[in-house]
Amino acid sequence: MLTTDGLPIAFWISLVLLIALSGFAWSRRREAWGIPTMAVCGTVVVWYHVDALYNDYGRYGEKFSPELLTSAWWQIIGFTVSLGVAAPLLNDLANPSARSRGSNVVAFLDGRDTLTALQRLLVPAFRIAAVLWITLSVVALLRTGFDWQGLFFPWMGHRAYPWLRDRVGGGVDFVFSLVEYVNIFCLSAFGIIAALALSTRLRLAAISLVFLAWPYVLFDRARNTMLAVVLPAVLCFVFLRLRRRPMVQLCVLLAAFIALEGWFAIVLEKRSIASARADGSYVKSDQSRHLGLNMYEELCWINAFIQDGSYQPNWGRRYLAEAVNPIPRTIWPNKPMIGIDYALARGQGGGAASAAGVHATISTGMIGQGVCNFGSVFGPVAAALLMSGWIAILARFDSTADYVGRLMLYTLGLVLTFNLGRDISLLVAYPLIFGYFIVRFAENRKRNGPRPAIVQDYASRAA
Repeated sequence: MLTTDGLPIAFWISLVLLIALSGFAWSRRREAWGIPTMAVCGTVVVWYHVDALYNDYGRYGEKFSPELLTSAWWQIIGFTVSLGVAAPLLNDLANPSARSRGSNVVAFLDGRDTLTALQRLLVPAFRIAAVLWITLSVVALLRTGFDWQGLFFPWMGHRAYPWLRDRVGGGVDFVFSLVEYVNIFCLSAFGIIAALALSTRLRLAAISLVFLAWPYVLFDRARNTMLAVVLPAVLCFVFLRLRRRPMVQLCVLLAAFIALEGWFAIVLEKRSIASARADGSYVKSDQSRHLGLNMYEELCWINAFIQDGSYQPNWGRRYLAEAVNPIPRTIWPNKPMIGIDYALARGQGGGAASAAGVHATISTGMIGQGVCNFGSVFGPVAAALLMSGWIAILARFDSTADYVGRLMLYTLGLVLTFNLGRDISLLVAYPLIFGYFIVRFAENRKRNGPRPAIVQDYASRAA
């Protein structure tokens, strides 16, 4: 039950600041950094403010002192203020020509010929994604003993896990991690192409692959992956395919929200949809709640551990572990592991050696991760700087969106922003990173030919 009982004034100050920053970002949406900044603000509200309301703030008052609860809100305020200062400045430094070009996404929304201009580029994008996915599917079949049912039809009874590996990988495990993220990008691309294609033949081909490929993700338990695959298609369909029809857009968004909410409730109930379907035992519980929506609580735990001395800020070592994650452990056997120190502090020790000695790792949250690295004062600032860099990356995809692949990257990045709310991690960003290499490969193939512009510069259009 949502309740506002006992919420301190700092809660409302932080919420008002986030709303104000979102309004300011909306007024600067044509400068490309505005919409990604709004996505970050919305992410903070969901993971922290909704946490306090959804999970009963009074219950947190039984675990933590009023001073700890209030200090967490002031850390969120510090993050918000730092983000408001750093996001436009860092964008101007990283994308000096973006202001003159403006936001192509806003131009797409305002223009009259968006979908027609995109069509010639959808076909090669579909071919590349389809070839990659088919190649990965062949490898997955070989690794699972041709378990085609578990890969393509998990709703019939069980799901296959072709890329399964231990938490502490070795050998060629890094390859399996890589192809899993490439697979996520391809699945997301199929949905985007199905949403944008005007050609019946191309649309049907993309929808066919959606029905064949998406169950692999939807019948698993990772809700963040489901969002990364499904939401980019929903956003493109609603805001590009259905533009200028606000009531229809609202109805489709509402229907999509209800569908995702219902599906996530089933995932939470059984944690494995395929097994629930196989034994016929699924029964909806009135007590089911969204688990994991507690980043404000984790921020309070981090502050509590630092206060009592059971945990100390590691001065950037966790960020370093995130940054060096792409290096295979076969090359660097003692590569730092991500989040193990905090998992031990949270009582998760005692796991197997292959799982780094912990039963599970614990997400610290976007802001809590900064506190783990640089303490209560500088931690929120560090997190804001990293998210400002993320905003600059998305703004660059927007302002240079001369190919449909850049639009795919931008849309996927907006969705992944929400997943970054649990941790600022390459493990979340990998689908975008590998997708970027795929898009650059496609662009380089056309380098010798004329570069087809999707849309004119927004400023020249306005003039």
